Amino acid sequence: MTSQPPEPGPAPAAPDSAAEGTDSPRTPPPLRALAQPVRWRLAFATGLQALAALAAVVPFIAVSRLAERLTGQPPADGEALWPLVALACSSGFVALACGTAAGALAHLADNDLQLTLRRRLARHIGRLPLGRLTARGTGQVKQAVQDDVSALHTLLAHTLLDVVAVLTAPVPALAYLCTVDWRLASVSVVPLLLGAFLFRRAMAGAAVRMTEFGAALGRISAAAVEFASGIAVFKSFGRGRKAHERFVRAAEDFADFFAAWVRSTLASSTAAILVVAPAVVLLLLSLLGAVFVTQEWMTGAELVPFLLLGPAIAAPMGVVGPRIQQIRAGQAAAVRITELLHAPTLPEPANPALPDGNHISMRGVSFSYDGRTDVLSCVDLDLTPGTVTALVGPSGSGKSTLASLLPRFHDVTAGTVTLGGVDLRDIPATELYRRIGFVLQDVRLLRASVADNIRLGRPDATDEEVERCARAARIHDRITELPDGYASELGTTVTLSGGEAQRLSIARALLADAPVLVLDEATAYADPHSEALIQDALSALAAGRTLLVIAHRLSTIRSADRIVVLEDGRVTEQGRHDDLLAAQGRYAALWEAQHTPAPQRTPAPDRSDGIPHHRPAPAGAGRAADDIREGSAR
Repeated sequence: MTSQPPEPGPAPAAPDSAAEGTDSPRTPPPLRALAQPVRWRLAFATGLQALAALAAVVPFIAVSRLAERLTGQPPADGEALWPLVALACSSGFVALACGTAAGALAHLADNDLQLTLRRRLARHIGRLPLGRLTARGTGQVKQAVQDDVSALHTLLAHTLLDVVAVLTAPVPALAYLCTVDWRLASVSVVPLLLGAFLFRRAMAGAAVRMTEFGAALGRISAAAVEFASGIAVFKSFGRGRKAHERFVRAAEDFADFFAAWVRSTLASSTAAILVVAPAVVLLLLSLLGAVFVTQEWMTGAELVPFLLLGPAIAAPMGVVGPRIQQIRAGQAAAVRITELLHAPTLPEPANPALPDGNHISMRGVSFSYDGRTDVLSCVDLDLTPGTVTALVGPSGSGKSTLASLLPRFHDVTAGTVTLGGVDLRDIPATELYRRIGFVLQDVRLLRASVADNIRLGRPDATDEEVERCARAARIHDRITELPDGYASELGTTVTLSGGEAQRLSIARALLADAPVLVLDEATAYADPHSEALIQDALSALAAGRTLLVIAHRLSTIRSADRIVVLEDGRVTEQGRHDDLLAAQGRYAALWEAQHTPAPQRTPAPDRSDGIPHHRPAPAGAGRAADDIREGSAR
C-alpha cells in the first residue's frame, strides 16, 4: 500500500480470495469469465506491449555501447558508430509503434467488452423481479452498470499493459548489466528487494481494509442517490438540511476510515516509495560506481549502462501499489457484476397458459423476504372483476407486500395467486403486465419525451390516443404549457411537480388499458389542488376495472366494495365500510383514531408578519373511493 490515495473508481467490496474461493475448480474466476469474449485481443495486446518494453531497452544498451566505443583507445570511427545509432533509432521506433498498437487494441477490445457487459446487464436487470431490484437499491445497480464496468476499463485498457511493461523491461536490463559487471548489477537489485519487503509490510491486512473501503464507498453511492431523489420531499416539509445528513455522515465515515488507514501504513509505504525512487537508485549506483571506477574495477564507460538502466530495475516497485489496487478493484468489480448477472430472474413458465377472464383469487398465500419470518400468512382473498377492494391496516401489516404479489414484484412463498383461473407463475410476463397495471406513490419518469413516457406501456400508440389519455388524466393542459409540448424531454430543463408526475403516470396506465389495477395511495404527497385533479384522473382510470387500493386515509375508501383489514400479515376483518363500523373491531378503531378531533389549543399571538402559528387543516382530505365509484357509474 502506498501513501497515495486510491485512484478514482469503485473499490472492491470483498477480498479477491474470498470472492474466488466460492468458485468451483471448473468455474473460471469472474474477471476471466467476463473478459472471455475479448481474451485473444487482450493477449495480442499484451504481447505487443511486452515487445515494446523489450525494444525500449535496446536504445539504452546501444547508447552505453556508443560510450564504450567513443572512450576506447583509439576512439572508434564513424563507420563503427552508425550501426549502433541505427539500432537505437529503429528499436525506439519499434517500441513506439508496438506500444501504440497495444494501447489501441486494448482500448478497442475494452470498448466492445463494455458495450457487451452493459447490454447483458440491461437485459438481465429487465428480467429481475421488481421487488428484488428495489431491495438491491438503485445505488448498487448504478455501481454495477456504470462504476464497476468503468473499473474493468481501467484494469484491462491501462493497468494490464502497464504491468506487462514494468515487469518485462527490467529483465533484459538486468541481464545486460550482469554481462558488464555482476557485482554492481547485484547492488542494483537491492532497492527492488528492500522495496518489496517494505511494501509487503504496508499491505498487511489490506484484504480486510479493502472490504471496508468498498463498503464505505457503497454507502456513499447509496446515500448520494437517496439525497438526489429525496431532497424535494425533505424541502417540501421544511427539512432541507436533513436531506443531506446521511450523505454527509457516509462521507465523513469514509474520510475517518481512510485517514486511519493511511496513518497506519504511512511510514512503511513512504519508505517503500523512497528506496525505489529513480533519484535514490541513481545516487546509490553513482556512489558505488565511482568507488568501482577509482579502484579500477571497471571503466567509466562500463558505468554508463548502470546509470541508464539501473533505475529501471527497481521501477516496478514504484508503481506496484497503485497497480495492485487497480487489479483488486477490477477483480472485485467483476465479482459484483457477476453476482448481478447471476441474480435469479423472474421465472418464465415452462408451460405458459393464458387466463380466462380477470378474476383474481388468493388461497393460502404466505410470503417471507428472508425465508424465515413470514410477512404474510395464510391469506385468502378474491378480487371480483369490476370491484374496488381496499387494503387497510397499521404500518407494517403487509399491505404493500400483498399488493406487490399481483404484478409479481415477488412470488409467493406458499399458496397460490391466480388470474382467470391460472397461477400467475404460469402466465407469460408480457401477458401478465398487459392485464395488471399499477400506479404507485413514487413515480418514476424516464429521461425521454412526455409522449414516450405516456407510451411506455404501448409504444405503438398514436398521438391522438396519447392526448386522449392525457386529457382524461387531467395533465394535457400542463403538457401544452411546456416548451415543446408532448415532445418536451423530461429530466433536462423540464421538470414536473409530484402531482403532475402522478397524473402523467395515470395517463400512462390509462393508455396501457390493463383491466386490473393496483393503486398505492396515489395522492399521498399531493397538495389539495393536485389531489383534486388526481382524484378526477383516478375516477377515469377506475371505470370498468378491478381495483386493489392500498389506503392510509380511510375516508378515501368508504365506498369500496370490500375493505380488507390486515394485521401482522393476516386478514382479521373484511366487509363494507358500514358493516365494519358496526362490528366495532379493528377497522372501527382505526376509523375512530383518524376522525377524533384533535384537542383544541389556544392559538398563539400572531407574528409580526401577520401569519398565525397554527392554521386549520385544509378541508376535503380525500375522496378516492367515492370518486372512483362515481366514475365507474358514469
